[in-house]
Amino acid sequence: MAGRRNGHGEGRRIGVLALQGDFREHVEILERLGAEPVEVRHPEDLRGLDGLIVPGGESTTIGNLMVHSGMLDAIRSFFYQGGAVWGTCAGMVLAASATTGPSQPLLGIMSALVERNGFGRQVHSFEADLEVKGFDGPFRGVFIRAPYFEDVGPGVEVLAEIDGRVVAARAGKVLVTAFHPELTDDTRFHEYFLREVCGSDERS
Repeated sequence: MAGRRNGHGEGRRIGVLALQGDFREHVEILERLGAEPVEVRHPEDLRGLDGLIVPGGESTTIGNLMVHSGMLDAIRSFFYQGGAVWGTCAGMVLAASATTGPSQPLLGIMSALVERNGFGRQVHSFEADLEVKGFDGPFRGVFIRAPYFEDVGPGVEVLAEIDGRVVAARAGKVLVTAFHPELTDDTRFHEYFLREVCGSDERS
């Protein structure tokens, strides 16, 4: 399904964490939607942003890079001061408050227990049509070593599931997806983040 190319992002400055992972695809989609994307590598890059995307990649590697660069605390501060955050795949892991696996750096901005690589390793990557709350028609999810939420806390709205496993959720100004919307031509999740999450006054 081709994504719509209208001005949902007009006037919004959206950062994309560019320490590791597939951040360039997010940048391209944001540009198509009329937003101003900013590649974020240092805490000062967060100034003046309306939202931040934490992209896919390897969550432990990204987490360690965030610690060493000062970005872990900086992103937490950005969020608690009202900034919107969207984590995709590894970003979903990092957003969670706890993981079932070994200890690793987490942002802890969404009350959820995450299962890393919950659908198997890269050889088990797959695509699936998802019924997403509030979307007209299915969204094709691209899952690559994808996590899922085993449990979510109060205030977390489940947006999509596969066999009872939470693969998309929102809590106030934080959005997470276990899959990679940036690897499709369907821009509805980017539009949702720009319109609903960045435009919300609600916090998690």
